Amino acid sequence: MDYSNIKSKVEKYNSILSNTTNYRKAWKKLSDMIKSNLNDIIKETNLNAYIEHKDDIENLEVITLSLGTEVSGIAEKLPGNKTKRPFIKSNGALIFQQLFNGKIMTMIMYPYIEGYGQPKPPRTVEIVRPEELTQGFIIRYVEEFMKEMIEWEDFDDDIPEKMGMTPIGFGANKGLITDDHEG
Repeated sequence: MDYSNIKSKVEKYNSILSNTTNYRKAWKKLSDMIKSNLNDIIKETNLNAYIEHKDDIENLEVITLSLGTEVSGIAEKLPGNKTKRPFIKSNGALIFQQLFNGKIMTMIMYPYIEGYGQPKPPRTVEIVRPEELTQGFIIRYVEEFMKEMIEWEDFDDDIPEKMGMTPIGFGANKGLITDDHEG
């Protein structure tokens, strides 16, 4: 019997398990570096944000750069009186999450206003090995996060494709008609 294919798969599997152990060991130092860099960004840019580190589940920790919550300015008028119930707005967050295999996933949580539509699903920016996550990556992730927050806050229908919408109306399909047709 030839077990060479299975043997190579077992070797790869064992290597991956070893990587998971090593990645998890690297997290403590890495989490300190993430928090330090995020604090520096907050301080240097006057970004109104805070950092939260959830470590209640070992090897599945989360570091969040949060823009917090606030009253949205939208309020429901309650019937029969002049009382209003304000809608709360979550301003978005950048998340660094330790995955089950020790790799680090970076995600963007979009702002949303309670009671006003459905929140946009979070977007995975990237999954990296701990040794790949550097200060440069963190800066790039925060830049991408801020770009997404600006687009969300400045939403209008000038560029519907950016919001996943298909333009409709006269001229929307411009360029789709070719000169190959007869008659």
